[in-house]
Amino acid sequence: MPRSVNAVASKAKRKRILKLAKGYWGRRKNVWTIAKNAVEKALCYSYRDRKVKKREFRKLWIQRINAAAREHGMSYSQFMNKLKVNNIDINRKVLADLAMNDSSSFEAIIKKIS
Repeated sequence: MPRSVNAVASKAKRKRILKLAKGYWGRRKNVWTIAKNAVEKALCYSYRDRKVKKREFRKLWIQRINAAAREHGMSYSQFMNKLKVNNIDINRKVLADLAMNDSSSFEAIIKKIS
């Protein structure tokens, strides 16, 4: 009995990988084995970095809040503690945006918790 190869599925798989490799440099975009390795590595990085992105944004928000709080004479940890004690539930993303773009609103929050 002759060997059965599912050429339709194989071609579709290669086509899908090469489509994902579109825009890569050199043979990474059009040679199957090289493109497959490049795409696999890229997918690993994208999965990992979706988690890292959340960490980095939280770090950035904390830095911005800290800088704005220190302008008003208190540290980040003191500021966050006073928010918690006064039952003010504003997340870091919004606080950082207020600190950067609307300093009068941020100052109003500082006065409310002091």
